[in-house]
Amino acid sequence: MTVREQFLAAAAQRILITDGAFGTEIQGWKLSEADYAGNLGLAKEQKGNNDILALTKPEVPEAIHRAYFEAGADIAETNTFSANRISQADYAAEHLVREINLESARLARRIADEFTAKDGRPRFVAGAIGPTNKTLSLSPDVNDPGYREIDWDHLVEVYHEQAAALVEGGADFILIETVFDTLNCKAGIMAVKQLEQELGRDIPIMLSMTLTDLSGRNLSGHTVEAFWNAVRHAKPLTIGLNCSFGASQLRPHVRTLSQIADALIMVYPNAGLPNELGQYDEMPETTAGLVREWAEAGQVNVLGGCCGSTPAHIAAIAKACEGLPPRQLPQLEPVTRLAGLEPFVIAA
Repeated sequence: MTVREQFLAAAAQRILITDGAFGTEIQGWKLSEADYAGNLGLAKEQKGNNDILALTKPEVPEAIHRAYFEAGADIAETNTFSANRISQADYAAEHLVREINLESARLARRIADEFTAKDGRPRFVAGAIGPTNKTLSLSPDVNDPGYREIDWDHLVEVYHEQAAALVEGGADFILIETVFDTLNCKAGIMAVKQLEQELGRDIPIMLSMTLTDLSGRNLSGHTVEAFWNAVRHAKPLTIGLNCSFGASQLRPHVRTLSQIADALIMVYPNAGLPNELGQYDEMPETTAGLVREWAEAGQVNVLGGCCGSTPAHIAAIAKACEGLPPRQLPQLEPVTRLAGLEPFVIAA
């Protein structure tokens, strides 16, 4: 079977589990500037550049991947959220983008295969691509609404570079996540489709939107349904939501997406909302109980955690959803579905 077929076969049997936050776990290591910088000799400080650890302190992401697999995860998301030329320019490390992604994917692949060899259960690697810190849809200058810091072709090239290295390193899928700008996401989709043509093989795409307010819109203004209409042509392996809020606040939007999308639903919320110190207090059992409600309602296929979540959260989610049937894909009426900021449907 192809990796797409393997994943679909596994998802037909049970609710799959993806991993949790990396930043929370990395903070627990209390790394110094020297730990981040290693001997790379970069011109800027590296502390906080979590992606660079694949090169300077690989035992850290390795230990985190291992902890999430031991907690019950089926999917490892590579530690490459900001491993793109745009974001790495803040650390004077843009020339290392290919190497960071390649090593991150190799590391996750090796550990995934190690766990599969132990019990025969397939483990998957999702090459994580974040939104960058630039946006195609919005101007950063309130006095010049037509200004853009980047253009479409440049962002496609940036995403292509990252995706190519992740796939070469062994990633099964490309996860375009924390989508705050739908146009950025579409650039990522194009990059992966170009890579597919170059390699002559299928590269499954996972897409995950992030909401910026409780009404259910991302930063570029799209509702959940409008976002789905804008990206469904990519035939993603999974579509879903991550970050934004805790599970309580995401409940109505998960329900909406589960009803309209003929793809697997993957949701990985934050561990609640941050407190006044920016920390996450929601206990694993609380998060697990909340996402179990989605599972019981038949709304999800893959569950995990985002900001503030830990291996304990993932273990609790895996236990809470054990034995519950996965969501069945809806049979959708064949109509024309379009999107501005709102969805627009033309009846057959």
